[in-house]
Amino acid sequence: MLRTPSGGAGHGTAATDSGLMSIGTVLNVLRDEFPEVTISKIRFLESEGLIEPQRTASGYRKFSADDVERLGHVLRMQRDHYLPLKVIREHLDAMERGEAVPLPTVGRPRDGEPLLEISEGPTAARIGKAELLAAAGIGERELEEWESYGLVAPLPDGAYDAETVNVASLVVELGRFGIEPRHLRAMKAAADREAGLVDQVVAPLKRHRNPQTRAHAQARTKELAALTVKLHAALVQTSLGVRLP
Repeated sequence: MLRTPSGGAGHGTAATDSGLMSIGTVLNVLRDEFPEVTISKIRFLESEGLIEPQRTASGYRKFSADDVERLGHVLRMQRDHYLPLKVIREHLDAMERGEAVPLPTVGRPRDGEPLLEISEGPTAARIGKAELLAAAGIGERELEEWESYGLVAPLPDGAYDAETVNVASLVVELGRFGIEPRHLRAMKAAADREAGLVDQVVAPLKRHRNPQTRAHAQARTKELAALTVKLHAALVQTSLGVRLP
């Protein structure tokens, strides 16, 4: 049970209600149980429709005790059950409607093992060089050039990660506009920096003493990767003055 400051859990619209808390106060309450939670995480959950805090006339978020309790439920279901946010939202909405719904599960761990997140696709899929060349419609010389610029790289056994096919397809598409592999080195360097930032954020989870928290590192990595991709796309669109569908 989360411990919220005294004062009640009012749902009034006035931001001066004694039961309302700032996002900083909410963060301190949650961190007793969820040491890895951040203000950015709370804002992200709000953007995904998991919570709807009130706003002051100046736009500051104000959370009720019910909001904090709901946040705790969301974080707990992510940490302990690795449920997608859509499933969590539907489950909590059903509970608020008074429906008796069982908590969805993604499987049961063996004794002493943490739950693992459901993968949205093959986690260790790999392809050979011939398959990659055929899928991308390129020759060995082009592949060697891409490798020299760090755009793609083989695994230690000489095979390639399946995601390399997607990278190769995009490189080919850009080439049709006259953008050569050497021009893409800046993109690769930026991607590496973004990946490094994500690794830096996730590193404390990987070192955590709680095995479930360590297992949560992969889910957090995916979540942060999705956010950085969205931000990158938004920044490019803003710089170009365009809006993609």
